[in-house]
Amino acid sequence: MLIGGAWIEKEEKIDVLNPYDGSVAGQISKGTREDVDLAVSAAKQGLEQMRELTAGERAAILLRAAGRMKEEQEQLARLIAQEVGKTITEARGEVARAINTFALSSEEAKRIHGETIPMDAAPAGKGKFGFYIRVPVGIIAAISPFNFPLNLVAHKIAPALAAGNAVVVKPATVAPLIALELGRILMDCGLPTHALNIVTGPGSEIGDALCSHPDVRMVTFTGSLAVGEGICRTAGLKKITMELGSNSPVILMDDADIEVAVRKIRTGGYALAGQVCISTQRVIVHRAVWDEFMSKIVPAVSSLKMGDPLEDTTELGPMVTASELRRAKEWIDEAVAGGARLECGGKTDGSFLTPAVITGEVRTSKVWTSELFAPAIVVVPAEDLDEAILLANDSAYGLQAGIFTRRIHDAFRASREIETGGVMVNDVPTFRVDHMPYGGVKSSGLGREGPRFAVEEMTDIRVVSFCEGL
Repeated sequence: MLIGGAWIEKEEKIDVLNPYDGSVAGQISKGTREDVDLAVSAAKQGLEQMRELTAGERAAILLRAAGRMKEEQEQLARLIAQEVGKTITEARGEVARAINTFALSSEEAKRIHGETIPMDAAPAGKGKFGFYIRVPVGIIAAISPFNFPLNLVAHKIAPALAAGNAVVVKPATVAPLIALELGRILMDCGLPTHALNIVTGPGSEIGDALCSHPDVRMVTFTGSLAVGEGICRTAGLKKITMELGSNSPVILMDDADIEVAVRKIRTGGYALAGQVCISTQRVIVHRAVWDEFMSKIVPAVSSLKMGDPLEDTTELGPMVTASELRRAKEWIDEAVAGGARLECGGKTDGSFLTPAVITGEVRTSKVWTSELFAPAIVVVPAEDLDEAILLANDSAYGLQAGIFTRRIHDAFRASREIETGGVMVNDVPTFRVDHMPYGGVKSSGLGREGPRFAVEEMTDIRVVSFCEGL
């Protein structure tokens, strides 16, 4: 673990397993509540260290870290592939995105500003001159998931440091190795010794202790709805950013380009074996193009190549754990028992779930109502845009959605009426660039990520008023 600029090794260890073959990819120390206390205490000193840095100095550290990641891109990608099971192509893409996230955050470090306040707009403000500035929140607890163990950590760490905060990171227990590598890189690039602390171990102990700690002023979390709700109850009076997943819908209208839609859904529904917060899960197809879509999507999905994630030709990696594989299979079997049909896939093959397309009676099953987080899509028909929007909104979640249409008025209407944090026109909901505001509504969370928007979440407004009469 990284605490106060020192690498701390505990006697009790946790094996990090490669999801593909079960081999040990590495070991981490099993932290305790006492380690959380030490990390938060160190972060208090780190906050003082960060106050001594100028915006330009903070920006330079982040930019150096981006450069170092670029130099080590292949090693970092292989580590991600080994601990998460995503394909090496996906892992390389994640490292490239993390580099971009740090570079963008470096720029935002130099753009933190307030504005003047016309105090004399109120009678009591006569003779007053006012403005506000943005100041760091303080100590931020960052709890990250397994599926993007580098870039989602980057989305929490880099804006926090850009804004002058200190951070305590709790990475996912099944995929913590890359976060520790990022800590090494930041230390090598001149980050103040106590500004970043990384505590590894079970979320039930480390996460709870971190979120409830009185000196932590903000919690930023990406993960499941159930855990997010627990954090909100535990955290108390703190700022909170929550990214809690989805069962993202995409609508294909009768004028959709089916070839393009199939190609994008083949990626959006099965990238990282479907274990993505904005994975394309629910596909709503206008009846006029149903037959054409089904005739193309099933062979496209069936052709996905499963295999060793480190092979360049592999397109679909394993599920992250055996328990997640069992859960996904149980959900699919439950749907089939309730009247759904498997058009392809949905079988277990070692650590893999074969990529599935599900149709039929699905709207009361978990594959429709919950976040499946597996390589499968659920396809249902719609008569028109009215019904398609109703189906898209038939969810407790609202992270991102997509619509394929050539009609601009349908695109605008979908953008207005689908209840999500983002609507992607002629694209799948899986689309994201790292500088856009990213987050959801309803049970998908609170707040927004993306460096500019995260910096706003991770700063407080301080009002300053001068009396001109003295």
